[in-house]
Amino acid sequence: MHPQFAALAAAPFVALTTFRRTGAPVSTAVWVVQDGDRLGVLTPAGTGKVKRLAHTPRVTLARCSRRGVVESGAETVTGTATVSEQEADVEHLRSLLRAKYGLEFRVFMAIEKLAKRMRDTPRVAVWIEPAPTPATT
Repeated sequence: MHPQFAALAAAPFVALTTFRRTGAPVSTAVWVVQDGDRLGVLTPAGTGKVKRLAHTPRVTLARCSRRGVVESGAETVTGTATVSEQEADVEHLRSLLRAKYGLEFRVFMAIEKLAKRMRDTPRVAVWIEPAPTPATT
């Protein structure tokens, strides 16, 4: 795994920055988990970040607090995101997040479900790979 991605995979929270069509950045604190050489983020379908990724797959990631404040001196890593609505991907990612975050993940999902009056929120898997490095000549 890319060394910078490995460090992010160990972080409790990561600021995932997606970009509007205008190029304006929008950051969101997310849980992230390693899956081989890529990182995974589980998010509700139809969110702004999913819509932004539909037209611009470029993302940046940086270690942050629960509230999304990027840590002082945190390195920013550029990646390319792919959104998957496949149930197998979503369930695989859910199991990885459950293993990493344990009780915190289960409690958060239960509270969200109660807030939505016992309806499950449809989710998508966002897979992030390191951005290709430019070839040098």
